[in-house]
Amino acid sequence: MTGLRTTSLYRRVTVTALVVLLAVLVTVGIVVDAVFRVQAEQDVNRVLAGRVQLAQQLAKQNVSPSNLLRRAETTGVHGWIALPDGTFVGEPDQAPDTRLKQVKATLTGPARINGARLTLIADDSVVAGAEQRLRNLLLITGVAALVITALVLVGGVRLALSPLDAMTRLARSIVSGGRGGRLAPSRTNTELGRAAVAFDAALDALEGAELAARASEERTRRFVADAAHELRTPIAGVQAAAEALVQHPDADNAEQLQLLLAREARRAGKLVSDLLELARLDAGTEIARVPVPLLPLARAQADRVALLAPEITVEVSGVDATVLGDADRLIQILSNVVDNAVQAMGGDGTLTVSVTPDGFTVSDTGPGVAVRDRERIFDRLVRLDDARDQRAGGSGLGLAIARGFARAHGGDLRCAEAPGGGAAFVICGLTPVQASSPSSRPV
Repeated sequence: MTGLRTTSLYRRVTVTALVVLLAVLVTVGIVVDAVFRVQAEQDVNRVLAGRVQLAQQLAKQNVSPSNLLRRAETTGVHGWIALPDGTFVGEPDQAPDTRLKQVKATLTGPARINGARLTLIADDSVVAGAEQRLRNLLLITGVAALVITALVLVGGVRLALSPLDAMTRLARSIVSGGRGGRLAPSRTNTELGRAAVAFDAALDALEGAELAARASEERTRRFVADAAHELRTPIAGVQAAAEALVQHPDADNAEQLQLLLAREARRAGKLVSDLLELARLDAGTEIARVPVPLLPLARAQADRVALLAPEITVEVSGVDATVLGDADRLIQILSNVVDNAVQAMGGDGTLTVSVTPDGFTVSDTGPGVAVRDRERIFDRLVRLDDARDQRAGGSGLGLAIARGFARAHGGDLRCAEAPGGGAAFVICGLTPVQASSPSSRPV
């Protein structure tokens, strides 16, 4: 592919203007010369016609042939008279120049002038001299016009294209590390104005992309560091327990070491599984779109909590709604939110799962979430109570995964304050299919 032609724009504009001017001057010169020639010939013809008319009048007045010829001739016009008897008055031109204008007329009058032939010839030396002087003048003025125009264009084009120099300086400053500079054209409806607007828009997009890339890189670096830190603890526990069992398989605390090994391995596996889920979300996971009834999902979560945390009272209420979505992902969203609520209550309290036409509301009687933390809680690897979450095996990724899958369904997950003072997590914006009468069942 050929590259962009980068001939000097100043030179191109100047040469183009001079070529156009030269063509105009040549055309004007040719037209002026032709018009002058035609006009000069017409003037000569009028002079000759006037001389002939004068000769005819003089012949009728019985003026002598020599006197008639003398009075008929004028500057640039000479001739002769051929009398009827064969004699000539004046010197006839035996080989007249074809470039000269000549006119012949028969004179009528008394005596010997009657029937004589008058020949008048116009000498074009005056016309040719004037024409040559005109051409010289056109040539001199044309060359002068080209020189003056070239000198004016050198400065004028540079001044007219100075905005391009401003663009170049700005681009170089940005390449050198300068940020925030813009052209900010005063008029945006001109060619340079539109180019400047496009240039500023490109700079905005580039700087925005650069900032976004830096922020993404920083988040990725921080996330990888946090994930490595999170994995290090369970892996260290697995390693320590495994080494102890290998070295002392018959130790008194072998059973405790085995439980520790299983617990830490499960914790590491859960963290890896959560990281994989986040990777799928970042890659744009596909969500199935089939009708999913929400009330059975809420009741299944109530039954699960009743087995895992019997001290917690779970209430399921709301409408028998059906939405379009992926049942497995909706279960994952709801279970992550419910598990977070169970951990927040410390194993004692009341958990309410309310089904709405477009999602769920999960409320607990725990300590709640401060207003300043209600968005931060959805960040990855964020714990509001590190000690408790680590004891419970939490990775700080559950709510981030839940919000990611909620948004993948076209909805959202938000944190608010529950009526009783605890936290309320609202899953909303799912695409509803139908809703029926309210239902409630305490567990």
